[in-house]
Amino acid sequence: MTEKVYDLKSVRMPRLSGSMLKIFVKMIESKVFGKLLLPKLIRDAGIIDFRELKLAELPTFYPHWGNQVSKSAKLDLDSWVQTKRPNGKGFHFASTRDYADAYRSGTTTPIKVAELTLDAIEDRNIGGTGINAFIACQHDDVLAQARASTERWKAGKPLSIFDGVPVAVKDEMDMIPYGTTFGTGFLGKTQVSEDSTVVARMRAGGAMLLGKVNMNEIGIGVTGLNVHHGTPRNPYNPGHFSGGSSSGSGVSVAAGLCPAAISADGGGSIRIPASFCGAVGIKATFGRISDYNSRALCWTVAHNGPIAATAEDAALTYAILAGPDPKDPHTLNQPPVTLNGFDNLKLSDLKIGIFTPWFEHACPETVAACRSLVESFKDMGAKVSEIEIPDLEANRISLIITIGTEMHAALSREYSAQRPDFGLDVRTNLALISNFTAADYVRAQRVRTRTINNFKRALDAVDLILSPTTGCPAPPIPADALEKGESDLTTLTEIMRFTPAANMTGLPAISFPAGYTTSGLPIGCQAIGRAWEEHLLLRLAHAAEQVVERRKPQIHYRFLPDRE
Repeated sequence: MTEKVYDLKSVRMPRLSGSMLKIFVKMIESKVFGKLLLPKLIRDAGIIDFRELKLAELPTFYPHWGNQVSKSAKLDLDSWVQTKRPNGKGFHFASTRDYADAYRSGTTTPIKVAELTLDAIEDRNIGGTGINAFIACQHDDVLAQARASTERWKAGKPLSIFDGVPVAVKDEMDMIPYGTTFGTGFLGKTQVSEDSTVVARMRAGGAMLLGKVNMNEIGIGVTGLNVHHGTPRNPYNPGHFSGGSSSGSGVSVAAGLCPAAISADGGGSIRIPASFCGAVGIKATFGRISDYNSRALCWTVAHNGPIAATAEDAALTYAILAGPDPKDPHTLNQPPVTLNGFDNLKLSDLKIGIFTPWFEHACPETVAACRSLVESFKDMGAKVSEIEIPDLEANRISLIITIGTEMHAALSREYSAQRPDFGLDVRTNLALISNFTAADYVRAQRVRTRTINNFKRALDAVDLILSPTTGCPAPPIPADALEKGESDLTTLTEIMRFTPAANMTGLPAISFPAGYTTSGLPIGCQAIGRAWEEHLLLRLAHAAEQVVERRKPQIHYRFLPDRE
């Protein structure tokens, strides 16, 4: 029965780059050739079969899960950080706690850290030759934040554990004194007038906001490719992609520029770069973290959240970001934020579900690493059982239609007026998306209802659903893609195999390190949980750190004095 239920397939589509991609884009955008080419593209993308699905469900336009009864009191983060925890195995990334301890002891100051960090950003962010993590970094602003934080630490009055800790922000969130480019070459020319809520909450905690980090243009890709600002390089191997669309977030964390970066996820854009860059990335329940002034281009599937160096860093950042925001009505009906059980490494109370044909639909090294981690969880007491999740192919198509249609609607004016200013890969996608219909969009929301019900049934039987995060490790960056971009739907499908369901359902999901390939590239494991149970996901990531030995990236900076 299980094999028949599983319907996702690998696809084989021609890859285009350089002059061939340029010619192809001109053809699909022309009125004559577009009419000939686009119907085949629509069919190859699975849209025709999708239109023939038999559906009885009514549409769900936002994946609201409502307020669940919570037994947890409001989180006291100040008390929570008093707990001393064992470091994970292997290489130790400088953590939020390490920065706070160094400032408290006086072994360094936020000013010294700021100076070192700014030098490193400049060193490794020179167009085309470095890791291209940052789109914009205003030194005077960073140093002003550092001076204020240094004075607070001297006075013994830090605003939070994040006071003076470097944090990067994806260039999709508004942050004073920057514009918001969305990874384009033409937006964001004027400074925004108000911080997004996620930035405001980090700023209120005293975080040293380093600037705006790189991303796939308009967030429509998952490799990290960006022809306008330079393609971010994977710190574990600069010849490989970093993952996207929150590419600069993953790179800045893995390279040691900061222990956490604020990111966004519409179809895997937090979890994929976290996986490729060997970090922890959590996409919370829809409505858990405010989207106000985050300028999301895909309103019903977008989630903000952190990519962080460790599970504790992810938990701390999540805890600051999460909670009701009067400026975002979607956040107002949620239970209290909790990190209950984070330190409980005995997993006997957890039941993990695995849909085997889905779990094993990845490259052999990825499957082996994730399987090994499952065995470790079993050794810690977790129970593992087989589950079934039907209609994953329909969900995949529904995400493409939903995210694509919403992005196209959000950028319709720019697409009409400034089409040549977009990259060729983005223009290819927008040309295809422009042929989706209103009926397609509504049908996708009816499939969303079905997917929510399918996952609810699975999560009635288990606490968490485990899979790899991606179907392959970070692919190499083709030299012919850097200038003009590329269209490679075969690779994109492999990368995105496991991530879309959490966006369409609005369920929380996390990626955490599971191991490395023989060539040293990180492998990520994904866990999907029930609504509002982010604490279980973070607990599992913390447990994984006790058995997965972390490795130092090829490119990595350290701004704190050596640990004794």
